[in-house]
Amino acid sequence: IIGGGMAFTFIKVLGVDIGDSLYDAEGAKLVPEIKKKAEEKGVELILPVDFICSSKFGEDGEIKEGDMSTGVPDGFLGLDIGPKSIEMNDEAIKKARSKTIVWNGPMGVFEMAAFETGTKVMMDKIVEVTKSGAVTVIGGGDTATACKKYDTEDKVTHCSTGGGASLELLEGKVLPGVAALDDAPAGGAFQILQVRAREIFDSRGNPTVEVDLCTPMALFRAAVPSGASTGIYEALELRDG
Repeated sequence: IIGGGMAFTFIKVLGVDIGDSLYDAEGAKLVPEIKKKAEEKGVELILPVDFICSSKFGEDGEIKEGDMSTGVPDGFLGLDIGPKSIEMNDEAIKKARSKTIVWNGPMGVFEMAAFETGTKVMMDKIVEVTKSGAVTVIGGGDTATACKKYDTEDKVTHCSTGGGASLELLEGKVLPGVAALDDAPAGGAFQILQVRAREIFDSRGNPTVEVDLCTPMALFRAAVPSGASTGIYEALELRDG
């Protein structure tokens, strides 16, 4: 399932107008290759077929709907998926209820009530299939923030704070922090005596995690950036400088 701001890059490559929606010109070059690999491996790519659009990035703009035939209206941004897309996602999640589901990235700007439906309904469905035995992993970043908002952190199998790092781990990349622990000799100065974690808030007021790692020689402290998966806010900040 591809949703959120990322979806509009795929949709534009298909020849559909996306108005002022988020678009990644460099990422667009990878879309044909991604589609080709999906076809070779028999993987269905599920893209939104309808959208909730606004004339501005905020809840006080004019709201319109769009779909694959009309596209996003000129001067508007796609900020959530529409009802048909929500139904498609529900069906896909139902089919995967006996498997492992990894979710990294909300379906829209869930921080705003007008554009939270796609993310909220998907969260409800993820919780439902978890109860039925599916293994559900929330891949950090803005999706972890959505878990916090909807109080579902303990209703999924695992809620990571890793953001993009969780995807890199699944991709098979070597993560420096994990590699350092793997290579460390047992006991001695590298022995972990205690791990303490606490909730903190980043500069935008979003919840994230700070961790203290205690060894015989030193105390190490690190904070996980909220939105590390480059969610909708980070992407807009990068675009607008």
